[in-house]
Amino acid sequence: MSVPVRVLIVDDSADDSLLLAEELVDNNFDPIWLRVDTPEAMRTALHEQQWDVIIADYRMPHFSGPEALQVLKETGLDIPLILVSGTTPDETGVEMMRAGAQDFIIKHNLT
Repeated sequence: MSVPVRVLIVDDSADDSLLLAEELVDNNFDPIWLRVDTPEAMRTALHEQQWDVIIADYRMPHFSGPEALQVLKETGLDIPLILVSGTTPDETGVEMMRAGAQDFIIKHNLT
């Protein structure tokens, strides 16, 4: 039986977001998800719906994972935020977790 989960995906790539959602399905989750790619869209999504988890791409051209973490902090909401990245040094993951991210995952480790 699939576990329902509400996921806010912060990513500039619709394709990558779909892959993340499919990975959740492959791991027995039933995701209800929304993709946002700007601080304004993230704030709106956080205001309009309850989320179980936020998954944010670390690097995007106009909005980054660390910025998404800051937006979340500004709201005062207690939602786990997981950062994902194609390639980033291990120290960056540690720094982001110290800053409040729940986890930091390299994308190729998702499958």
